[in-house]
Amino acid sequence: MKYKMKQKQNQRITRITEETLVIGADIAKKIHVARAVDFRGIELGKDCVFHNDQEGLTKLVTWMKELQEVHLKTDIVFGIEPTGHYWFPLAAFLQARDIKIVIVNPHHVNKSKELEDNSPTKSDYK
Repeated sequence: MKYKMKQKQNQRITRITEETLVIGADIAKKIHVARAVDFRGIELGKDCVFHNDQEGLTKLVTWMKELQEVHLKTDIVFGIEPTGHYWFPLAAFLQARDIKIVIVNPHHVNKSKELEDNSPTKSDYK
């Protein structure tokens, strides 16, 4: 059983390559915040603040495509923390554009925020 879990974890790790643009988004009721990093976790560009409507989602995709071109990335992986039902329109919008979506455990998001700056405070931009 441990072997299968290790193999699955290795598959997830190898999915992220040097050519992958990793986007993480904080999902809220009205306004979402997305940040982009490379395979090493180095932040690329500024964050993107967008609304959960057609205009906001189009703004997000345009932002991602621009970053992809500037940093010569061929693949995008979009990570979201499932917050209530607010992430459903975003996920459907991105899937329609063939952007890979991964669901991130809220507990892991909380712990990684603490590791980032050694502070337990919550912030959408963090």
